[in-house]
Amino acid sequence: MWDELITQLADALQTKGWMLATAESCTGGWIAKVCTDMAGSSAWFERGFVTYSNAAKQDMLDVQAVTLANNGAVSEAVTAEMAAGALSHSRAQVAVSVSGIAGPGGGTPTKPVGTVCFGWAMENGTTRTETCHFDGDREAVRQQSVEHALRILLQMTR
Repeated sequence: MWDELITQLADALQTKGWMLATAESCTGGWIAKVCTDMAGSSAWFERGFVTYSNAAKQDMLDVQAVTLANNGAVSEAVTAEMAAGALSHSRAQVAVSVSGIAGPGGGTPTKPVGTVCFGWAMENGTTRTETCHFDGDREAVRQQSVEHALRILLQMTR
């Protein structure tokens, strides 16, 4: 399922001599897992952070308490800081982050189940954030999140 996408991403990163870091919350390391399923991924995958709790986001990625308090963990402001933190705490040149509400519980009227925020950051200062709303059960929301994170990452690294 992921083979073609990961192969293209690996080629793009290796062509540039870049390494990737991931910072994941609701996907629980799934992005890192599909990347490292590929033999030879050590040539382009540097490390992954699984920061499920707010404390982990602060401790490992330098997400600011005020950002969490003002925006909530599922926000573009937080995923921007997560991606920046993944870069600053690694030797990677590009990072992707994700935080969302995969369900079945946890949704609110303003952030329903299926709301997922993403952040991408590059060492050259290029950044991007996005919020998506995915349908389906917990597994489907997480799977769609992984695919979206990687597809945008591929676009940004080409």
